[in-house]
Amino acid sequence: MPNAQCPIPNAQFPIPHSPDMQTHNSDFTLTSNDSQRQMLLIPRSQRRSFFIQFSILTLLGWVVGGIASIALEKTIVETIPPSIFQQHLTWYSLGKSFSSNLIFALIFGADQAIVVRRYVSGWLWLLATSFGWLIANSVSTAWISYISAIAASSNLTLSANQTVILGILSTFLYIFSGIWLGFCQFMVLRRYTKDAWWWTFLPSVSFFFISISIWLLSVVQDFIPEANRTQILYLSGQGLTAVILGVVPAIGLCRLKKSRHTNGISSSS
Repeated sequence: MPNAQCPIPNAQFPIPHSPDMQTHNSDFTLTSNDSQRQMLLIPRSQRRSFFIQFSILTLLGWVVGGIASIALEKTIVETIPPSIFQQHLTWYSLGKSFSSNLIFALIFGADQAIVVRRYVSGWLWLLATSFGWLIANSVSTAWISYISAIAASSNLTLSANQTVILGILSTFLYIFSGIWLGFCQFMVLRRYTKDAWWWTFLPSVSFFFISISIWLLSVVQDFIPEANRTQILYLSGQGLTAVILGVVPAIGLCRLKKSRHTNGISSSS
């Protein structure tokens, strides 16, 4: 009589899953996705409106701040008697430049803070942006003036290669100065976000794209009618600068994630 065949011990059989187990797995997946969305500084549902508002208000701040700074300089020139600023020309120039840059930085930072205050402290963002912009602008202006002074004091006609090298050096120093603005803003963002160290270099990215845009305008300037060339180049450069200063930080803010200890921003901020 043949032996009865025993079942194979290691045979694998499908194990039925209960509906409750499948429900728990799907709930866990949804909860995980929801928690990741909640960790974003700018929720996905608000990204588009935030991007548009931040870009527009940055553009508005650039225009209004520029007009206000020019108006302030004109007021200072018309108010102070010529005899005074001729005697104190250095202090007069420094005071006029600082005052115009300060009013511009405050308006520029305030316009951005109107949108950003829903996610971080608006007052801190205003102070950080204004202070950082003043430092970045002062540093870049000082370096570029220093390089120009060296070139002017050489008493020699610069060759084409030397001119290009000095231009590249000035552009690099301008781009590098953006780190000051990024660092000041990072000191605010680090209170509300995690792994935001890269923000320190983000304004330098903006300055890099601005430099590329200005260079492209200089390349195509021969195609612009000479009668309106200066005005078109100036307005185009200002417009591209304002757009880049709004778009690049807006994208960066949408990439940031909230810190776990951050539960929200009070309406008073």
